[in-house]
Order: sequence, then structure tokens, then C-alpha cells
Amino acid sequence: MTQLPLPMQQLMARIGPLWGTDIRGHSQMVMGAYAPLLAAANNEGMTVTRDVAYGPHARQVLDIFQPPSVQNAGVVVFVHGGAFVRGDKQASPEMYDNLMYWFAKQGYVGINIEYRLAPESAYPGGADDVALAMAWLHMNATVHGGDPAKLFLIGHSAGGTHVASYVFDRALGYFGQHAAGAVLISARLRADVSPENPNAEGVRAYFGDDPARYEQRSPVSHAASSRLPVFIVTAEFENPLLDVYGLEMAHQLSLARRQAPRYRQMRGHNHMSVVAHFNSGEDALGREIVDFFETVGLA
Repeated sequence: MTQLPLPMQQLMARIGPLWGTDIRGHSQMVMGAYAPLLAAANNEGMTVTRDVAYGPHARQVLDIFQPPSVQNAGVVVFVHGGAFVRGDKQASPEMYDNLMYWFAKQGYVGINIEYRLAPESAYPGGADDVALAMAWLHMNATVHGGDPAKLFLIGHSAGGTHVASYVFDRALGYFGQHAAGAVLISARLRADVSPENPNAEGVRAYFGDDPARYEQRSPVSHAASSRLPVFIVTAEFENPLLDVYGLEMAHQLSLARRQAPRYRQMRGHNHMSVVAHFNSGEDALGREIVDFFETVGLA
């Protein structure tokens, strides 16, 4: 975070240790603090196409970010969070376009997907929507300058849950088809409604009222089911237990594959700034994700 202006560094340092005491309030503070930096970013030359339908539901739409004259490029597909019951692909005029602009500047086609929310769309609706969007992209990526053999998924928070279920959940059987790799950022990889979980109601709305089903519906329970390359990212200051579940998934993948997956804890960052900082001038995580994509893309 040393690339940020000093007042921003001080704000993040102050919010961090207090993050879990007011997650929604602190999220708004972080987005507000990053907004001027993101609004000032130079995004000239990018072509943005909004609300392209990948399915019949009003929320089954995606935004496409294309660099100039792009052909056969890798495609970065982002799935936002929102505790399963809220959230939009544009949480603000800058969020989450900032990720797509940053990856487009690196030569990728950026895809920001919307999906149905609980309780209207409970488990496995989020993973089903990821699967539907990925099937659409596999068929249509070339039209938008992308390579259908290089579709890379990034999921944040609840979006990371949906990506992980798409990759790992044996009951669903998608096993990450069409994806070349996946990045799970601050993802909820275990369903729980413990007193520590401030989003327990969202978990109930999505995973159901029967806690006996949570273990089988948690992506971490299926770590051995897929060999897809995965990069796990957590923030230093997380929503309670998300960092623990990230480490648990890394451990389970290590046992299943006899090789540790790529893992990164973003020191100084919180659950929101870990995605808000893209396109702000700080790019350490972005560079590591690009390296991951380039490495697995050669496999």
C-alpha cells in the first residue's frame, strides 16, 4: 500500500484492525476513499459494452471491456460479492469496473458478470450462473477478441464462493469446465452461521436453513475433486473466518494434490480494499495474478 497517498495509507491502517466491528460501514468508507483515485485513472481507448445477456433472467448479464485491436487475448471473468443476497457488478461508478479496466490495460478482455441473488436463487444458483456465463463466453469470446481456451475466473467474497463451487462441488459436476484457472479472493469457502459470522443470514438465504447440509455444500469439502489451477488470496483484515477458510482450502488442496497452491495474504488490506485498489496505482496483487494466468496458460 506504499504506492497510495499517505492519507489513504493512514485511513487503511486505522480501519483495518476495526474492520469486523462495522463491515458495511467500513466498506463504504473504503470505496469512498478509493473513488477519486479510480475516477482519475486513464482508461482511454477501452471499449465497454454493457449488459450483454448470457441467460434469460434480468440479472444474467455481463459487461465486456476490450483493449484496442485485441485478438486471441486471455479473458478475465470477475464475479462480485455481496453476502449472497445483495451486490451488483457496479457497486459504485468505479467499483468493480476498476478491476476490468486494469486487466484490459494488461491486454486481457475483461468480463464483469451479474448473477441472480438469494433468496430468489438459492444454492446452487450462483454456481449455475457462473457455469452459464462461462458456457456463453466459450462460444462467444472470439467475437470480442478473446481466446476461449484462456478463460480465467476471479471471484470475490460470495462471488468467490460461486466460482469455487463451479470448480470443486462434486454434486454440481461442473469441475471448472471452460476455465484455465481461478483466483479466489476473500472467498467464503465454508458455509457457516456461527455467531462470528456477520453475514449468517445471507448464508441461510443461500445455503438453506438446514445446517446439516452446509458441510456438503461448502467448496472446501470438495477440494480433491478438481485439478484446476487455483490462486487463493486473503486480506490481512477479513470478514471473520474468511482468512481461516482460505488457509483451510489451501491446506486441503495441498493434501489432495501433493503440492501447495499459490497463496497470498495481502498485508495492510481489508476485505474491500483487496479489490478496490485495482487501477489505483497499486498493482502488486494484479501483477501476481497476471503471472499466475501466464503460468497456467502455458500448461
